Amino acid sequence: MMLFTVLVIAQDNTYVKDNYTKTETYITMRDGTKLFSAIYAPKDTSKQYPILLKRTPYSCRPYGEDMYASKIAPNEFMMKEDYIVVYQDVRGRWMSEGTYDNMRAYIPNKKGKQFDEASDTYDSIDWLVKNIPNNNGKVGTWGISYPGFYATYSLLDAHPALKAASPQACIGDFYFDDFHHNGAYLLSYWRATSVFGYEKTAPTKKPWYSFPDLGTQDQYQFFLDAGPLSNLDKYYKEDNVFWQQLKEHPDYDEFWQKRGIIQHLKDIKPAVMVVGGLFDAEDLYGPFETYEKIEENSNNYNTVVFGPWSHGDWARTKKRQAIGNVYFGDDISTNYQKDIESKFFAHFLKGEGNGETALPEAYMFDSGSLEWKEYTQWPPKNTTKKTFWLQNNERLNERAERSYTFEEFISDPKKPVPYSEDIKMVFTPRKFMTDDQRFAARRPDVLTFETPVLSEDLTLAGEIMAKLKVATTGTDSDWIVKVIDVFPADAEDTEETQDHLKMSNYHMLVRSEVLRGRYRNSFSNPEAFVPNQKTDVTIKLQDVHHTFKKGHKIQVQIQSTWFPYIDINPQTFVDNIFYAKEGDFSKQTHKVFNDSAIEFTVLQE
Repeated sequence: MMLFTVLVIAQDNTYVKDNYTKTETYITMRDGTKLFSAIYAPKDTSKQYPILLKRTPYSCRPYGEDMYASKIAPNEFMMKEDYIVVYQDVRGRWMSEGTYDNMRAYIPNKKGKQFDEASDTYDSIDWLVKNIPNNNGKVGTWGISYPGFYATYSLLDAHPALKAASPQACIGDFYFDDFHHNGAYLLSYWRATSVFGYEKTAPTKKPWYSFPDLGTQDQYQFFLDAGPLSNLDKYYKEDNVFWQQLKEHPDYDEFWQKRGIIQHLKDIKPAVMVVGGLFDAEDLYGPFETYEKIEENSNNYNTVVFGPWSHGDWARTKKRQAIGNVYFGDDISTNYQKDIESKFFAHFLKGEGNGETALPEAYMFDSGSLEWKEYTQWPPKNTTKKTFWLQNNERLNERAERSYTFEEFISDPKKPVPYSEDIKMVFTPRKFMTDDQRFAARRPDVLTFETPVLSEDLTLAGEIMAKLKVATTGTDSDWIVKVIDVFPADAEDTEETQDHLKMSNYHMLVRSEVLRGRYRNSFSNPEAFVPNQKTDVTIKLQDVHHTFKKGHKIQVQIQSTWFPYIDINPQTFVDNIFYAKEGDFSKQTHKVFNDSAIEFTVLQE
């Protein structure tokens, strides 16, 4: 059995080399800049093939025409289903010429040699369909995360040959994806500043950036010891362009606004399949907003898929699909690759499917009932808004009581609430998106509100709006809202359950979000709080598709630190938190009034 397994792996590792011919070339853009491209074409030249294009800032290695990737295409099924597959280093990255611009702004109505990522994609596709032998004149684009952003970008001023695009975990706006959430800086992504911040001077096959040596694997302690963000300047100097941009633009000003791609998604012509993970710590905003804006402003084929995945999980083929301690089922990613992704591209690039894609408008996994659901739109038509009130004595009530009471807690910047019990030195925390929240519920600086045991199932299908009424003794504060599924006492452990935990009474994080309080009225114009004055703070939490089962409870937690996922708010209003000093940070008391509410989008069966 072991020998057979080894032989299968060996065969799989040589599949690409055995069945494809690799060539490398430079494609010249309209301004003369040359972009490096690696082309994998089937050795069988007796028929024509569609082209799949992935543009990436992360390198299309391995370099060298005799060096083959072990896997190509969006998945292994498509790798074996007759496509020409092209990878391209985007402008200014790796082996491509030009200057890199992080989230390069789109230029409508370009003239002459003006360029952006849309024109670079157009020029590349134009060259590919005219110069690659045996192509059928149809092109598809795809990518996950930043490459997903470039897949979205391909839809703008799209080349006529572009017939299908699948932006996956696609960045939509760096002020709401990856590096910021509603104005709060995501400190856990600070190390990734190395990847995006340093400019290279010439085409290169080797990294031109390096990561700072922090001397510890304890991320929480490192950032706690580092103190204010201004103390991190010693790790990134002025030659790190992105770090300087982050510091100079703390608000949602023109710099960030023009780099967003969401607002440009109008009159899209190619077919689109947006893919995301319901538990993606990096990019939830992008996929939901990309689908929504295309749906609102275009008349093309537009579908959305969300599964029980963390960032990019759908591209992997592990048997048991789990995130952290929570198990969702077997072969979920493999089935998606075979029955959804492959069919989408085959239909629009090869004409397969008898005129129909056989795919639903919205294919969504219910992370509570552990099953796929199909809808004709997202959010589904048959939903209603259901409000729960944050009442005293830790109650989450369906009925609002006349109340002038409040709950309060002390928020100490020197003792911030961790985002997980298991914090390591990682770029992007993933497991915590379903983590057990009992540790937080038992802290004095976290407010907890909980329903009685549910007597029937309740399915959430859409966005969540937290409508808080708050006050603070300070002049600034962060507000974090977490929606939690409290399991019953008889919940059983699984293979994934950590040794120190039991699923009995497990507090599963379902959705969470932060709003930096200074941006409660505008992300562009920050405002201080008036100390002790009751103030409205409304927070949009990204969509969920989750059934709270009969016998479970719904819990909501409110806190003001979430460390080191996000940076620490000084709780004293300063012009720019990136330049805050030690003396600006102060302990404050925060109040949440009991006429605060949380509004769910509930599915009506």
